Formats: sequence, C-alpha cells, structure tokens
Amino acid sequence: MNEILGVPFPVLDDGFVRVLDYMGSDASIVQAARVSYGRGTKKVSQDRALIRYLMQHWHTTPFEMCEIKLHVRVPMDCWRQWIRHRTANVNEYSTRYSVAIDSAAKTDPNAWRSQAALNRQGSGESLDPAVGEELSREEAELHETCRKVYQRRLESGVAREQARKDLPLSTYTEAYWKIDLHNLLHFLQLRMDENAQYEIRCYAKTIGCEIVKKWAPLAWEAFEDYRLGALHLSHGEADVIARLVAGDRDGARDIVEKWGWIGAAGKKTLEAAELEEKLAKLGLTAPWAS
Repeated sequence: MNEILGVPFPVLDDGFVRVLDYMGSDASIVQAARVSYGRGTKKVSQDRALIRYLMQHWHTTPFEMCEIKLHVRVPMDCWRQWIRHRTANVNEYSTRYSVAIDSAAKTDPNAWRSQAALNRQGSGESLDPAVGEELSREEAELHETCRKVYQRRLESGVAREQARKDLPLSTYTEAYWKIDLHNLLHFLQLRMDENAQYEIRCYAKTIGCEIVKKWAPLAWEAFEDYRLGALHLSHGEADVIARLVAGDRDGARDIVEKWGWIGAAGKKTLEAAELEEKLAKLGLTAPWAS
C-alpha cells in the first residue's frame, strides 16, 4: 500500500482515484475478531479461515477496524450516486469558494446507451454509432457553450455560487472520501454489480481491484467469494429451483404465478428476469420457457 500512496489511478477520460492515507490491514480484522470472540476463535487456526468465516456469516464489525482515505476526481452526475452512501466522511471541492474545475466527462460516439426495457434506472444496448457521432458532437458544443457562459459570468463579477448554476452535471468535482472497510465493501458490492451505472462501476472496480486487493488481500478474496461471486436467493426463488431440480416444472410454474412474476400476456417482471439470470448460472431453464 505504501507504494501506491498518492499515485492516481485514472478512471474515465479525466477522473482518478488515489490513496491519501490508510489504517489497518487483514491483521487488524483478525485481531479485532479474536478480542471479540475470545476463546471461541482458538478453533480457527489461520487468519484466512477466520476472515472467510467472518465474511460468510456477516460478522461485520471486525472489518470496521480498517479505514482508508481516498482522493477522487469524478463527474458530478456520478458523484450524486456516490454521495448517497452516507457511511463515509466527505469533504468536497467547493464551487462557492473556487472556480469550477475546467473539465467535463466526454462520451465516446460508441458509448451512448439505450434505456433498459425492464430496469427503469439502467441502460440497455449501445446505440447506433452514427447516432452516437451526432450526440457526441452536440455534447462537445454544449460543454463549450456552458463553460463560456460560466466564464463570462465570472468576468462580469457574478458571485461564484450563482455563476455555477448552469454548469452541466458532467463537470468534474473532487473530494476526500474516508470510509471503513466494512462500509467500503458494501459500496463496492453495489457499485461493481453489472446492473450499476457503467461510469460509477469503473470507479468501483478501480478501488476494489487496484487498491483494496492490495490493502487487505485476504478480506478481498473472501469478499469476491461470498459477495461478488455469490448467488443470493429469495424464498420464492429457492422454491422454484427445488421444484426444477426435482423435475416438477408444473410446480415451479405454480410458484411463479403465486409470486406474480409473469404478468398479462406472459410479460416478465424485473424479478422474473433476475430469476432467469440466476437459473442460467445454475444450468437450469426458467419454468415459463418452452
């Protein structure tokens, strides 16, 4: 970790994440757990086994013994999602006191995404690159116009707190973000998920794979196994899988009807789509499929 202190890891076109400070390691997690559990942990002879046990059984407080302070540079629209995780200490660059950062996140013509059909807050397939070319051109023009208007207001003596009001959400901001490992892993579990927005997913993957993996490798290994790579089932989903494994597709369909996962004219709900993905990972076919 000392080797990467202050080293910026680039994200998107002009963003970055860098470690300012940190406290603790895998050893701190183990130490805290053994103080808490006392003699009961003497049966666990290895640090790795203990950390995996803690992760598997959701014993979270030992992971709070590790803390990290990051310096992040991120587009404001992405930062709005980020700041909703209210489990960190934050100090953000202020455009009331300072001139706004002269940089805005640009979108490659091939990177424009359609709205997802089922997930109202998510993205679908990529748009036609020809359409993307036009959208990126308009984006560049908008960024330039907004910046010129902002600069003209400042030059005219308008207060910075008012001059900023029409800056686009693509404008970069910077912040110091201090968080303990338990809450950081929760953040990463949500924001590394394939259903998370691509832009914040890029930051989450950088933090996880480039920083946390070096900082607490045993905790990261357990996190990958029991959180990122795990398959979580609801009561209804477990029932469907049990019926399918037993060869009772009719019974599985009955459960799907009971939970209302298939609507009128066979239209799938979001829950049905998510179940279908889980069944595919297990090599099973959804009960509503022919």
